[in-house]
Amino acid sequence: MKRILAVLMVVLLATCCLSACGNSQQVHTADAKTIKIGVFEPMTGHSSFGGKKEALGIEFANSKMSTVDIDGDTYKVQLVYADNSSEIEKAPAAAQKLVDKGVSVVIGSYGSGASIAASKVFSKAQIPVIGASCTNPAVTQGNNNYFRICYDDDLQGSALASFAAERFNASRVYCLGEKDNTYDQGLIDIFSSNFEAMGGTVVKDSFTKDTIDFSQYINKAKSEGCDIFFCPVSVDYATQIIFQMSRLDVNLPLLGSDSLDDNMVLDMVKGTHISLHISSFCMPDSNANFYSGIKGYVNSNSNAKTSNGGSDSISSITAMGYDAYYVALEALKSAKSPSPSAVRNALSSVLYDGASGAIAFNRNGDALRDTVYFKTADTISGTWVLEKQQVITDQ
Repeated sequence: MKRILAVLMVVLLATCCLSACGNSQQVHTADAKTIKIGVFEPMTGHSSFGGKKEALGIEFANSKMSTVDIDGDTYKVQLVYADNSSEIEKAPAAAQKLVDKGVSVVIGSYGSGASIAASKVFSKAQIPVIGASCTNPAVTQGNNNYFRICYDDDLQGSALASFAAERFNASRVYCLGEKDNTYDQGLIDIFSSNFEAMGGTVVKDSFTKDTIDFSQYINKAKSEGCDIFFCPVSVDYATQIIFQMSRLDVNLPLLGSDSLDDNMVLDMVKGTHISLHISSFCMPDSNANFYSGIKGYVNSNSNAKTSNGGSDSISSITAMGYDAYYVALEALKSAKSPSPSAVRNALSSVLYDGASGAIAFNRNGDALRDTVYFKTADTISGTWVLEKQQVITDQ
């Protein structure tokens, strides 16, 4: 009898222990809620210089705020990556990876072509996307799931054309972009229509992917009597153009867009005679808290510094990635749900004061922005100097 009682006691204790362990596991699982934010960027390919810097801003923001409170529950924020390889053809498959991983919202992509190519995938899954720097107007057209916190190329192209005419008294501009590149060609078309409307003349050329010799284009711009060389191209092409223009001793002012806002471009122009001017989303050092924080983060993190091209010079693209992350958090909090459709509905009314300025959206999902920052490269110090803030009021 005593032996039977002893066996029963052992069984009872074991059952209690198993029950307790089971309850403990359930509590642990409930406490470990996670929400996924997709990072849809070109981490390889021609646009990787910008994609890595945009992702750097997202990662820095996540390091500062790695949780979000949604309807009384705290969620850990997990960044989920998909490399679109700077290729329009590969963008849909990369987007589908994020859909399959159950993200609630996506940030990206640097590169308008990849953003447009992936938009149908995200739209079909009803997953909202926040573009940080994709400026082509077609990104948000006819797509209720795509938002962007940057200005678009209608604004940027108009500002660039006015800047070219007023700053240099230019009447003839040479425009060069990669063939079939959505961003390059789209911005050149908008710039051209605005510049020609002011009475100017535009000479256009396109180069094929992976071109390394730009001497024929540089010499043509000079022989055609152009006043400015406009090249809204990716960083690797821009650095080659700068190097070859300097080697050929061509003194045309070089005008670029937000894609040239990069420390590698500054490194290439440093010590040359090249007069380089670019349009940009913001001056990141105008926000002291962001600027000091991101520089400290880059200098204390070898991976971050590598992503930033081995420098602690901060691009406006990084500030845009940083702000896009916080806009995503604001939408999640407002939605009171991790459901993508709820987040999408909440995004349209988000208001956020970020490192790049005040952020709000119009009915098309475009940012309510009216200012383009123009920077000049200081070829002695290798830094950007703010030349002008241009406000466009007729957009």
